[in-house]
Amino acid sequence: MKTVYNDVTRPPEELVQAFREVTDEYSPSCLVTDARARVGGIGGLLPVKPHHKIAGPALTVALSIDDLVDCMPLLSRAKPGDVIVVACHETKRTAMWGGLMSTLSMKAGIAGGIVDGAIRDVDEIRDLDFPVWYRSTVPRPSPSAVHDRTEPVQFNVPVVIDGQVIEPGDIVVADENGIAVVPKDSAEEVLEGTRFQIGKEKTIREKINSGATLAQLLAEFGHL
Repeated sequence: MKTVYNDVTRPPEELVQAFREVTDEYSPSCLVTDARARVGGIGGLLPVKPHHKIAGPALTVALSIDDLVDCMPLLSRAKPGDVIVVACHETKRTAMWGGLMSTLSMKAGIAGGIVDGAIRDVDEIRDLDFPVWYRSTVPRPSPSAVHDRTEPVQFNVPVVIDGQVIEPGDIVVADENGIAVVPKDSAEEVLEGTRFQIGKEKTIREKINSGATLAQLLAEFGHL
């Protein structure tokens, strides 16, 4: 596998910003996955801090399980607001993200990182308050720190995490419940459904607080 970087058409900034506004709500990943059937969901990754909620276009990174290397060089290609998604096959044998990567990402305006594998320096990342989702932790550094290598790696290619395909430029919405993956070609439709879901849930909460019973709610809404 050779090093590859593909240029990708990003979704319109106003559309991305609209999904960022959804993160002000409870459980934004759930709202988004409830909005449309085409929205994918990824579970099993934990945020460094439970309160972290992010949304942004995916800058995808594909690593070979047989030849893991540091993906830090991609930061020169990243744009503010990107969410870096690292597909590294749930590896536990070496950390693919750490404190320095988080610090550099913050300086670059990156929204957060999603790592399908191990990270390290969790205490530093937590103190930085930088949003990172991860599978596990291990103190061993990324291979480039030992072998001085940064290739091969593929940037902005389709990746698969937990059976879910993430295309570069898809909008990802992440919180402590998991990660919603919004296909970029249906993002406007999903946003419309998400806004409808937000209004519906607020109405249901108001009715519950006003004394509505489960039977009454099911009769009116059909599904809660």
